[in-house]
Amino acid sequence: MAARRGETANTAGGPIEDLVGIGFGPANLALAIAIEDHNRRNPGSAIQARFLERQETFGWHRGMLLEGATMQVSFLKDLVTMRDPSSRFSFLRYLQDRGRLADFINQKTFFPTRVEFHDYFEWCAAEFASVVDYGRTAVTVRPEAGDGPVESVEVVSRPADGPGGETVRRARNLSLGTGLTPSVPDGVRLGERVWHNRDLLFRAGGLTVRPHRRFVVVGAGQSAAECAEYLHRTFPDAEVCAVFSRYGYSPADDSPFANRIFDPAAVDHYFDAPDDVKRELLAYHANTNYSVVDGELIEQLYRTTYQEKVRGRERLRILNTTRLSAVEDIPGGARAVVRSLTSGETFTLDCDAVVLATGYRSADPRELLGDLAAECLTDEHGRLRVDRDHRVMTTDRVRVGLYVQGSTEHTHGITSSLLSTLAVRSGEICDSLLLRRTERDVLAGRDVAATA
Repeated sequence: MAARRGETANTAGGPIEDLVGIGFGPANLALAIAIEDHNRRNPGSAIQARFLERQETFGWHRGMLLEGATMQVSFLKDLVTMRDPSSRFSFLRYLQDRGRLADFINQKTFFPTRVEFHDYFEWCAAEFASVVDYGRTAVTVRPEAGDGPVESVEVVSRPADGPGGETVRRARNLSLGTGLTPSVPDGVRLGERVWHNRDLLFRAGGLTVRPHRRFVVVGAGQSAAECAEYLHRTFPDAEVCAVFSRYGYSPADDSPFANRIFDPAAVDHYFDAPDDVKRELLAYHANTNYSVVDGELIEQLYRTTYQEKVRGRERLRILNTTRLSAVEDIPGGARAVVRSLTSGETFTLDCDAVVLATGYRSADPRELLGDLAAECLTDEHGRLRVDRDHRVMTTDRVRVGLYVQGSTEHTHGITSSLLSTLAVRSGEICDSLLLRRTERDVLAGRDVAATA
């Protein structure tokens, strides 16, 4: 990327970047790549960009990098191929660089393991280490001083691991890619023995005292099923109770026609559709992504429960049509209070840990925008109005581009927080940055002419 290599964090009054990205997960990594691809081909119109990331190194759902777990998305939907198959950051180029291209082809699969795809992400991220401020948390965004139009902003950050000095980066545009926040049932708090599934590998590997020989997994989606399978396999002396309100795990609809909802063209169709059609589309195709499980894993879990019935020792218990009511701390573990939805009966499960595979929610970008939040336009439901180029619509006073990566399901559809359209979306944002730069230069020329 055409940026100042090895530069330390700016203080107020430092140079203005064309873009500052908050968060450096797959979304902003894809944007960094799109910018780098543009800069390499068009050095005369290079975009200067930097990124802030609270983690000390690049990481994507590390707590769920389970052995053997595969991606639910084709490797062709990597960070670049749908935008530019010739980019040097493709998954195939990664395989060639790692010396595994022929071996991967011989597997005859479109779906690499999650561990391998994470390694691909790290391979890409390594190219941008000098333009990412790792270990820093963005705490607020404030407009540059002045009463006129907001032409640039200051992004204030602090060390993520504790107290320390603030640093400020100035930017003409922001890309907000802060990811998703774990969703936890009402009245339940995470703790020493109550985990969200994102921390599964970190927490389960550290269990040394297990007096109850039982785990409770809450949820009916892919992550919940993977957690149940992992705990059942890893702790052969323990009982694993899967708690969910459905009658059984539901298979994901990955049929070819349904999968077209993840195509880049579907974003255009969704964006242009009336609100009632948007709601219908989400309802029709929720079973492509939400609370559904890969069919092979469902069959594997069912075979496990059946074989255990045959042997007379049932370690994997499917507690369907039940709901978690509360969680209490007990010595050496947690007590899950569970209610049957059919009978109304309430019972308790003393366990070594409760794993909440209860999904995520999108963070509200306005939480970081400080006074600028009041300048963002909203719809009748209080949701951000977001243009087709993924830019938040604002009052005329704000000339800074506020781009959001995720948090746009209501405007851009089901792929908002998924990997499927990252490559194309990053190209669209890059194009928008260039277009807005041209418009800004034209406007500046007009302003100069008017005062001459």
